[in-house]
Amino acid sequence: MILEMTRPVQGGLRQERKLEAVSNNLANVDTSGYKKDVISFDKKFKAEMNKDYSQGDVTETGNPLDLALGGAGFFKIETDQGIQYTRNGTFTLDSIGTLVDGNGNPVLGQGGAIVIDLVQGQEPYINEAGEILVDGEIVDTLDIVTFADLKKLEKKAQNLFEYMGETTDEILPEIVSVKQRALETSNVQVVDEMVKMIDFHRMFETFTKSMLTFDEIDSKAVSEVGRPR
Repeated sequence: MILEMTRPVQGGLRQERKLEAVSNNLANVDTSGYKKDVISFDKKFKAEMNKDYSQGDVTETGNPLDLALGGAGFFKIETDQGIQYTRNGTFTLDSIGTLVDGNGNPVLGQGGAIVIDLVQGQEPYINEAGEILVDGEIVDTLDIVTFADLKKLEKKAQNLFEYMGETTDEILPEIVSVKQRALETSNVQVVDEMVKMIDFHRMFETFTKSMLTFDEIDSKAVSEVGRPR
């Protein structure tokens, strides 16, 4: 009976992991540049967390410092934990003119942290190649990179990724496509994730009922052992 109990327990745990991933995806449906998680299992039923890097929709915002990436690539961000990467182009200028993300981390360009010196009423122009121009002069270019092996990217807090290899693995995307005054939305499709959640929850309930059934059978067998007939 132990073997019969093991199977639904393992099945229930797998469904629980899937539910956690779907719940996290739905919680981040409004997070710009978010890439959804997908759970898979190897031959030994060991869980593997994969990321879906497919393109999210691009929406206009009108903010000159909002930037959306089309195709491959990540913005480079300087954090207290080192260089990290993101698809979330919700940027602003801090008090000294440094371009920063929503957490105050500097956004990196070809010359390090990007500093944009603007006068009252002035706005930067950022072209498709990621060049930042003020009064027609290029002040810096966004450092946009990607990797041959995206599986080495691990999700961290604040919608950032950390590369678990060497920084020398950075490569330039074949095509750099930056859209100013726009943001890439999450690539989570709400309806699809809700359907998955319902399916995973039903399967979890099925495995739970199986465990209860086997437990009842075990209890009955134990209580009747040695009972005179």
